[in-house]
Amino acid sequence: MFAVFHVTDENGNKLTDESVLRYIEQSLGTYNSVRTDRFTGLTALELTGTDRPGLLSEVFAVLADLQCNIVEAKVWTHNGRIASLIFVKDVDSGSPIEDSQKISKIEGRLRNVLKGDNDIRGARTTVAMANVHTERRLHQMMFADRDYERKSFIETPVSSPEVTVQNWLERGYSIVNVECKDRRKLLFDVVCTLTDMQYVVFHATIDSRKDRAYMEFYIRHTDGSPISSEAERQRVIQCVQASIERRASEGVKLELCTGDRQGLLADVTRTFRENGLNVARAEISTTNSDMALNVFYVTDAAGNAVDAKTIEEVRQRIGLNNLIVKETQTSYTKGDDTESAGVGGAMLLSLGSIVRRNLYNLGLIRSYS
Repeated sequence: MFAVFHVTDENGNKLTDESVLRYIEQSLGTYNSVRTDRFTGLTALELTGTDRPGLLSEVFAVLADLQCNIVEAKVWTHNGRIASLIFVKDVDSGSPIEDSQKISKIEGRLRNVLKGDNDIRGARTTVAMANVHTERRLHQMMFADRDYERKSFIETPVSSPEVTVQNWLERGYSIVNVECKDRRKLLFDVVCTLTDMQYVVFHATIDSRKDRAYMEFYIRHTDGSPISSEAERQRVIQCVQASIERRASEGVKLELCTGDRQGLLADVTRTFRENGLNVARAEISTTNSDMALNVFYVTDAAGNAVDAKTIEEVRQRIGLNNLIVKETQTSYTKGDDTESAGVGGAMLLSLGSIVRRNLYNLGLIRSYS
């Protein structure tokens, strides 16, 4: 096996932090799956359904009413669908919620909220094991929910990632080429979906120029065969595009840092809803010192950019020092081919033992041998 990685930090600078370098070395050299314990003592709720403005506000309001303290959560929306993993504990006891009657009540209330009056495919709520890789699981949930299927009323964005698929019959491979805006965790997102589709990546080349990423994957089915039909080829294109778009919802990035309290998320997202803001993506976390560190990507109700006046009105209501505007997400519009060192560096590899070992640790493959 031969693998070379040229990497930088997210700002394109050389990695100099020894702790980061040690972490990378340890991760690449670890054979056994390393699990985090930050979800110990929590109950994990999995939600999928039809997205709509204000939905997250209703979900958080239900959980607050049912005396569930939200400790961490991640929410993705894509193509009219929503998927969320929410980690909660009981408000009074601080323990995971294990009472079967209360669990059934939570599931039923949340399912009714998710269904609403505009449910086009069906909602699902499940209490799951808390010891999961959150982003890995979100990919699985959205793929199972078929978020890659575009309905007639949802047009394909002009800025969608460019994905092509062709067969190299002489060698028995299918070749997937991707061009899109570069960003963190891009490779992870694509490999997750190829794995969910029961493909094995044998070789890959990844490069970046300025803010563009170029990836080429040589894949086969788990039985060793390449893609066999035009319908399957189109499905691969749709699924890879979806895997890239899920994490890159456009919108204004807002960071909320304040003391945590019961009902905080319900109040904040209600304020968003009352001011016509829709949450396209969210990352919720709580520190050991009971500080809420939350990130929201917001658009208007139609998914368009929000005007600065509305954002400032929301900040006034929530607290100018608590809610900070960080950045505006950019799209996938195709860039030029100017040769330049990209922020993500370059990589040529055969996905052998090192990479396979780490995919195994994340649950992407069943064996690293």
